[in-house]
Amino acid sequence: MNRRHFLTLAAATALMPAALSARSLSYTPGLVDEALANGETVFVEFGTDWCTTCAAQRRNISALRDANPAYDEVITFVSVDWDKYSGSALSKRLEIPRRSTLVVLRGEEELGRIIASSRRATIQDLLDTALAASA
Repeated sequence: MNRRHFLTLAAATALMPAALSARSLSYTPGLVDEALANGETVFVEFGTDWCTTCAAQRRNISALRDANPAYDEVITFVSVDWDKYSGSALSKRLEIPRRSTLVVLRGEEELGRIIASSRRATIQDLLDTALAASA
C-alpha cells in the first residue's frame, strides 16, 4: 500500500464514527425512554471513539443502512458514549456489560442484542429484527 492510499484510508476510518453519529441521535438521559413511549423501535449502540470493535460495528451499521434505506425509515438509532454513560440508568436497566454492545428495543421488550461482535451478517440480522418489529 502506498502512502497516499494509507492516508486516504486512515482519514476515512477516522471520519466513519462521525458519519454514523450524524445519522444517529446522541444519547441523553430519557431519550430512549421517550422514543419507546412514542412507539418507536430503537437501535441502541453503546460504544466509544477509541474502541476498534465499536468502529468496526459502526462501519458495518453504516454500510447496511446505506444499502437498505428502510432501516432509517422505521428505526430510531441512538449512540451512547460508553465512557460518559456506562453508569447511566439505561445501561444499568439493560444490564449492558461493556462497550461494543448493540441492543434493539420496542416498547417494554428487548428484541435482541450483540456483544463485542462486528460480523456484518450478525448486525444485519439484528437490524432485520428491528425492521420486522416496526412493520
